[in-house]
Amino acid sequence: MTERSVVVSALVKGEGRQVCVDGESMGAAFSLRGLAEIMRRAGWTDVDEIDVADSPVIEWHGGGPEVWSRQG
Repeated sequence: MTERSVVVSALVKGEGRQVCVDGESMGAAFSLRGLAEIMRRAGWTDVDEIDVADSPVIEWHGGGPEVWSRQG
């Protein structure tokens, strides 16, 4: 079985964080809940916000799972 990957890009104000699953753009997430939904649509089952915050398959760019809005 091939290992799957998720890349969450840096935050772009007003556009959220772009998400790529297995090299394919899947849209933008604005929260951990939104990221979990994108991952479910991509075939992950039983994934929630806690799972995505701690997942070793997610590569975070421009901040980790706590970064969803720009401060200041």
